Amino acid sequence: MADNNHSHFQHPYFVLTGIPGLEQKYYWIAFPLGAIYVIALFGNGVIISTIKSESSLHIPMYYFLCMLALADMGLTLCTLPSMLGIFWFNYKSIAFDSCLVQMYFIHTFSAIESGVLVAMAFDRVVAIWNPLRYGTIITNGVVCRAGTVILTRAVCVVFPVPFLIKRLPFYHSNILSHSFCLHQDVMRLACASTRINSLYGLIAVIFTKGSDSLSILLSYVFILRAVMAIASGEGRLKALNTCVSHICAVLIFYVPLIGLSVIHRFGKHLSPLTHVLMANAYLLVPPVLNPVVYTVKTKEMRKKIIQIFVQTKITAEG
Repeated sequence: MADNNHSHFQHPYFVLTGIPGLEQKYYWIAFPLGAIYVIALFGNGVIISTIKSESSLHIPMYYFLCMLALADMGLTLCTLPSMLGIFWFNYKSIAFDSCLVQMYFIHTFSAIESGVLVAMAFDRVVAIWNPLRYGTIITNGVVCRAGTVILTRAVCVVFPVPFLIKRLPFYHSNILSHSFCLHQDVMRLACASTRINSLYGLIAVIFTKGSDSLSILLSYVFILRAVMAIASGEGRLKALNTCVSHICAVLIFYVPLIGLSVIHRFGKHLSPLTHVLMANAYLLVPPVLNPVVYTVKTKEMRKKIIQIFVQTKITAEG
């Protein structure tokens, strides 16, 4: 009878974990953490507003960059309430359903960002492989359809995840390993078989991150073949230089993601601090660094942002 009762029981809330061993220093950690969120939101907001306001940037490459910035802002806003709740107010509880909602949006925006990186890789392939036909191949209509496919895929693939978690009983520990809700972290607390959850999670990862990383790799094989066909060394360097920002964005996104996946599956012997830091890097590093990379490496974006700041300063002084 007890087992039957447990089979339909869930904790009303989960307890989030900040940084193990540094609980007494949360007051000092809160300030740099708040600065990180301000930088992420401000940086991506500036990119979006700049692309929106400058007609010269209304081209496919910058539309994809705008999508990337929106995905980064989504990731940032997903984790902001729980992270700041812990480090600013020492509030560690999150309702069961709220945890599922946060989990859904974290994984959805992560899948969207992965899909946008694939679209940007395809954009670079066309620009380098067949530059004369770039304008006829990568049109605004193609960009809109690509964005729709990326969004639809992410929403649909992640949609079953919270419902698969909802069906599981939780009557032992309710303490999560991170400052936010991730599927793997919540799933490990279940008091029943999670084989279906693990199988669907694996399928979802293969269908999104797995296929996306393979697509990006193949894209750069085509890019390198096209670059090697360019006669002049200066031309090769110029062609490769157009891909530097995208390569940085791919590394910024996939290195922490792969590290977190490896640690979750094979790093059970590692300290909890390692798990926490890798999870935080996975969700906080891309939104912070992507605007910096694209502002520094993209001449047009850097020029427009400087112009906007100068005009804003002149207006304020006037």
